[in-house]
Amino acid sequence: MPVQMAQYGTKHSHAAGKVIAMQENPDVELVGVFEPDTEYRAQLADSDTCFASVHWFESAKEMLADPAVVAVASEGLNVESLDQTEEIVAAGKHVWYDKAPGDDWPQWQRVVAAAREKNLLIQMGYMLRYHDGFHQIAEWAKSGLLGHVFSIRAHMSTNIPAVRRKQINAHRGGIFYELAGHMLDQIVWILGRPTRTGCYLRTDDYGTGERVDGFADNTLGIFEFDGAMAMVDIAAMETEPMARRYEVYGTAGSAIVVEPFEPGSRIRLCLADAAEGYSAGVQMVPFQSRSRQELYDQELKAFLRTISGQQEPDRLPEHDLLVQETLLRAVGTLED
Repeated sequence: MPVQMAQYGTKHSHAAGKVIAMQENPDVELVGVFEPDTEYRAQLADSDTCFASVHWFESAKEMLADPAVVAVASEGLNVESLDQTEEIVAAGKHVWYDKAPGDDWPQWQRVVAAAREKNLLIQMGYMLRYHDGFHQIAEWAKSGLLGHVFSIRAHMSTNIPAVRRKQINAHRGGIFYELAGHMLDQIVWILGRPTRTGCYLRTDDYGTGERVDGFADNTLGIFEFDGAMAMVDIAAMETEPMARRYEVYGTAGSAIVVEPFEPGSRIRLCLADAAEGYSAGVQMVPFQSRSRQELYDQELKAFLRTISGQQEPDRLPEHDLLVQETLLRAVGTLED
């Protein structure tokens, strides 16, 4: 029988994609959605989007009290989703939770501990975990093919309107808070916990008419590790299509997802010496290209396999805690 799932919230930028993933997966029955903003809920119900056909719960209690609902996608804005996720866990449901898990570090620790105590899965929505190029580079880094990894550089800019900037401005770090978790999820997976973090948070968009005072729209994070550094730069006003890139450098080789990394299809691999079936020098290594929606689909498949006991979680709770701690340290919410 299909797993009965619901969704709490609709205002996260990934919310529609998660609904579509559940609607299209034959192993899931999407029983309904709850959006606490009744005016926005009415707009969605009257739209021509994926939300037009969903059942709308009248309250969170109605949704969370349903014993048939096994798991819930947490898709509210970041200012509301941590509270909502805590409600989901308290109700005994698994959570497919979209980034980033709030600004309240003690609360996030408490939610993770409660899920662990109840044997519930919280799977974070860092979709690049399921991107074949990122996955391959992580495997090479961990296998030693690249030697000692001493540098990682990531660029993940976007272009968003003033309305989104105002929403995100509730969080210290602005666009860095909004997107850097995707890159930090990869970086700490390879390098572990940084010994020191820092972040330049600037407001520089004067030319597009989308500037919001006080919103960090041009940002750079720097992370120091024992024997390595990582740099993540993110802006909110890059011309589309964005030239997103991800680069990992080691003493024996380097690996770069040829830009743009979404959807991506090739890795530039450069090795000092032939190893693991690859030749010395530069070669282009192909991988399966996936759209953003396909990445959401892969996320959901892993989520379902995990809650059914078919696989271990792709990331342990300790990793998800580390990603958020690193982000909050970088933007200054937590002391470094």
